[in-house]
Amino acid sequence: MQDFWPSSGFAQLQRNARGWLLPTDDYLRLFLQRPELALLPESCPNETRLHAALQAEPGRPVSLLELAAIKDADARESYTLFVNFRNELLAAGTLEACYLGLFRRGVMGVPPLFLDLLAQAIVRNVLNDSTDAYELRAGEMLFRPQRVSVEKGQILAGDQRVLDMLKETGGLGDIGRLLAEAKAPMREVQMKILDDANAGDYWRAGERYNFLLDLTHEVSKDLSHGLVLTMTRARSGLTALARVLEKWVQHLLGVTVRIRALQKIDDAAWRWHVGLDVHATALLNDLYEDRPVEPERMARLLSLFRLEFSDPREMRADVAGKPVYLGLMMSPTRELRLKPQNLLLNLPLAGAC
Repeated sequence: MQDFWPSSGFAQLQRNARGWLLPTDDYLRLFLQRPELALLPESCPNETRLHAALQAEPGRPVSLLELAAIKDADARESYTLFVNFRNELLAAGTLEACYLGLFRRGVMGVPPLFLDLLAQAIVRNVLNDSTDAYELRAGEMLFRPQRVSVEKGQILAGDQRVLDMLKETGGLGDIGRLLAEAKAPMREVQMKILDDANAGDYWRAGERYNFLLDLTHEVSKDLSHGLVLTMTRARSGLTALARVLEKWVQHLLGVTVRIRALQKIDDAAWRWHVGLDVHATALLNDLYEDRPVEPERMARLLSLFRLEFSDPREMRADVAGKPVYLGLMMSPTRELRLKPQNLLLNLPLAGAC
């Protein structure tokens, strides 16, 4: 078994009997090492004392007076947000319970960064036994925003932060920025499309997030006599994403579902849908209500999926046995930010309001 995503903190966490992740002091210390909380030369003595105390005992109570004594307003806010989040996590008992609880109650006041870090650790747990690089790359989409490129019918998703950094610096960091400002030539850095030939490199790449995932739906081949043969890609990124989402639902909700990619919804009895991102949610709502949708907007729909419960008795009685349709869509600026919590909150589960 090979390790992956070491920054997720999975190695610092423990599992309970259910397989959910128990927070530990070492896991909380990872937050204290992040740039948002790390000490700076100009950190005031009160911040330095609090940071040292939390390093020694990450779960210790922190008073309002201790927080108010931090001189720098940004640092004071960062510590306040961390302490509030830490308290939520320790009260919930597991990362999974905290994640579910935050979204069910509302996440006002919780930085998106903390939600992404929770999601990363949970997805790391979900995929711990996976040896499929396609699944791991698709799993990144649950906690890292993507940028989508569509060229000659091929749809590729790349890590947004990495692509933006490469565009700005040519992959050379601060030196690259200086060269760019001086309009000096920079070496070209290429992202790799994940395929069977380089899948083994995923493990060796660490956390560089430098693989593009092919989200192209199908391959069409023209035959003679006007016939067209359509073949589903055996190693499609959409298929890998579907497998990850199945495991996500099973792990967090205890429900077994089957998900497969679709090209269109052809169902006169369409009853339930869930958008995997904010744009897909709005689009599916409009389509369901038979409201007009502009062609440009429809063209940003990357894929549809059909989700089916293995046991219809786990669904609400009024939709039991019916499929749930999912949508995946990029923004007008070709960004894709999944909201994996949507599957946890909006499936028609028995007993749900």
